[in-house]
Amino acid sequence: MKAVIPVAGIGKRLRPHTFTIPKALLNVAGKPILGHIVDGLVEMGVDELVPIIGYKGDLIKQYLTSSYDLDMHFVVQEEPMGIAHAVSLTREFADDSELIIILGDTIIDAEFTEIPRTGDYVLGVKEVSDPSRFGICMVKDGRIARIVEKPDKWIGNLAVVGLYYFKNSSLLYEACEELIAKGITTKGEYQITDALQIMIERGVNFVPYNIEGWYDCGKVETLLETNRILLQRSGSEGARNGSIIIPPCYIDEGSKVENSIIGPFVTVAEGCEIRNSIIEDSILNEGSKLENVILEKSVVGAFAEVTGRRSSFNVSDYSQIDYQ
Repeated sequence: MKAVIPVAGIGKRLRPHTFTIPKALLNVAGKPILGHIVDGLVEMGVDELVPIIGYKGDLIKQYLTSSYDLDMHFVVQEEPMGIAHAVSLTREFADDSELIIILGDTIIDAEFTEIPRTGDYVLGVKEVSDPSRFGICMVKDGRIARIVEKPDKWIGNLAVVGLYYFKNSSLLYEACEELIAKGITTKGEYQITDALQIMIERGVNFVPYNIEGWYDCGKVETLLETNRILLQRSGSEGARNGSIIIPPCYIDEGSKVENSIIGPFVTVAEGCEIRNSIIEDSILNEGSKLENVILEKSVVGAFAEVTGRRSSFNVSDYSQIDYQ
C-alpha cells in the first residue's frame, strides 16, 4: 500500500524551533513527529511512501531514508497552495491504486490495520470544540453526506482530522485536478475537503472512522501536551548517576544525567547533558546541555545550552542562556 504524507509546511507557530528544522521533525516522546506517523503506517502494511516536501525538505528526506527501509518518492511543493494541490502533484506515483493520506504534523492514535476494513473510502473524524478551524462533516445513515472547510456558521463539530483512505485513488486525483483547473479555492488554498465534497456529489460513499487520540503538534503548548500523553504509554523510570527519574520520561541511552531530578513528562534526546538540575514537563532536543537549572514546561532546541535558575523557556537550536 502507498501512503502520501504532506510535510511541506513551515510551522510558523513553532518558531524559533522551525527556523532550523521542519515541524515534522520536532521531537516528541523520543522520536520525531514524523517517526510516530510512519511507524503507524508500517504497522498498517504500507510499503511505499510519497512524502510531499517543501520547507527544509532535505532534512525530511535525510531522516526518512536513513530510518526506514521503504520505497520512497519525494515530491516538492514549491509554494503552499493547499493540501489538494499538494496531493495532485503525486499522481504519477499513485497508479490509481489503494492509498492512504495522513498529514505529517499531527499524531493519530488509531488501529491503522482496521481502517481498510471499515470501508472502501474512509475519513478519520473527531469531535472538536472549535469547528471553525477544521473541515467539518455531516453524517447521515452512517455515511458522510457533506463536508465544509472551516465553516463560518455552525453545521456540527465532527472534524476531518487528517487521515484519508481510498481503495482506489483515481476519483480523488480527478477531483483535485478539477479544483485546480477551475481555480476553486477556500481561504485562498486548494482544500482537500473541497475535493472530497466533489467525490461525495459524484456518489462516493465515505465512511467516518472515529479517532479517539488525535494530537496536535502545531504550537509549543500542544507539543508538550502530546509529549505528556505519549510518555504515559511508553515512558521509562529509574535512577542514573545519583539522579532520580520520575516517570514517565524518555531518556536516550546516549545522554548523560548527573545529580539531577528528571520528570515527570520529560523527553531527553541523544547527546543531551544534564547536571545538577531539576527538569519537569519539558522536551530537550539533541545535544542540548543544562546545568544548575530548574526547568518546567519548556522546549530546548538542539545543541542549546542553559545554565542558571528556575525558568520556563522556549529555546531554539544552538542558543545559549546563562543566568548568574
